[in-house]
Formats: sequence, structure tokens, C-alpha cells
Amino acid sequence: MRATVAMLSFPTMAGMCEMPLFPLGQVLFIGACMPLRVFEPRYVDMVGRCLREDAAFGVVLIRKGADAYIGADARQPDIFNIGTSARIVDFDQASDGMLTIKVLGESKFRIHGTEEQADHLLVGEVEMLPEEREVPLGEDFEWLATLLQELMRHPLMADRWRDELDLRDARAVGWRLSDMLPLPPETKQGLLQMNLPQERLTEIRRLVNKLRG
Repeated sequence: MRATVAMLSFPTMAGMCEMPLFPLGQVLFIGACMPLRVFEPRYVDMVGRCLREDAAFGVVLIRKGADAYIGADARQPDIFNIGTSARIVDFDQASDGMLTIKVLGESKFRIHGTEEQADHLLVGEVEMLPEEREVPLGEDFEWLATLLQELMRHPLMADRWRDELDLRDARAVGWRLSDMLPLPPETKQGLLQMNLPQERLTEIRRLVNKLRG
């Protein structure tokens, strides 16, 4: 266990860096915004350092366990090894000290190892994964772009994305549908872990047809 607080995201070996991790019960996708309520001291301190150093932290889905470290028997949750780096784009602190932040998903990473700090913050040794290549949507998936446009008209979706949507880009359509569709977190994790945009859209098409019954 570490006796001091580690630096936020610095190189360790070729292609690797250390990054503080925020295990959650939901998946953050590239380009998507996610609101988070922060109250545990380890995460309040982490957010403060991220803001001061303009650094990212990692959002990763919990496989088993709890996101809060509470009680004498508290332990770190079991997490998936693929996550998304998160950049803080907005924050607000209430009079009671509760911190609310909005983060933007930037890049995928793979966790090769973790270590718990003295304040119980989980730090991962991570490998940042290559950006997916831009791929045209293709005629087979045009109806998914139409579905996406319908979903984006919902008022609750207005603040989830910062960038303009390119309906011709298979990556953009796949990321947004992965985020917006009412799917279990483990299913969304599977979509996150795919490396090819058209592979992701093929699975989304299957899932949408299943939802429609």
C-alpha cells in the first residue's frame, strides 16, 4: 500500500502510465458527457488535483463489489480491465461540500495492474489504446443513424454530447447509440471493448432488433 499520494498520470514504462481510477456501475463512452456526484475524500482530493494539473482520471465498470469504500470490511471492487479516460469539463460545489462534476470521455485504456493508495484511491498502470480509424457508416446501418436522431430529440439527451454528430461516421454513430440505448452495463462494456466501429454497429443492430422483439 502506498504511503503517499501518487502523481496523476505519468509514464512508467514504454506505452504505459499511471492513472487514478473511479470504479462505477456505469460505462463512459468516448465523446459522451457524464455527471458525477463526488463525496468521498479520496475522490474529492483526486478531482482537485485533476483540476489543478489539467489531468484525466479513468472511469471503469465494476464487475463485482461496491463503488463506495465504507466500513471496517470495505474492499476495492472487482473491475473490468478496459475503461475510458475522463476529463473534467464542469464542476460545482454545494454549501454542504458535495461536489458535482461533469466529465467527458476521451480515450480507451487497458489496465495492466492496480495499486491502492493510503487514502484508498485505486491507481492503475494503464496502456492507452489506439484511436479507432474513421469508417463510413455504410448503407446497412443507415437506419441506425435514423434511430439515433430520434433518440437525440429526447430532452434528457441534450447535455450528453458536446460535439456535433457526423451521421456518416460509423465511430460516432456507434459510440452514441452505445451510450443512449437502454442496455445493461455489462452489455455496454462489451460494446466499449470492441475495437472496430462496424463490429460495434453489427452488435448494436442485433441488440436493437432484440429490444424491438
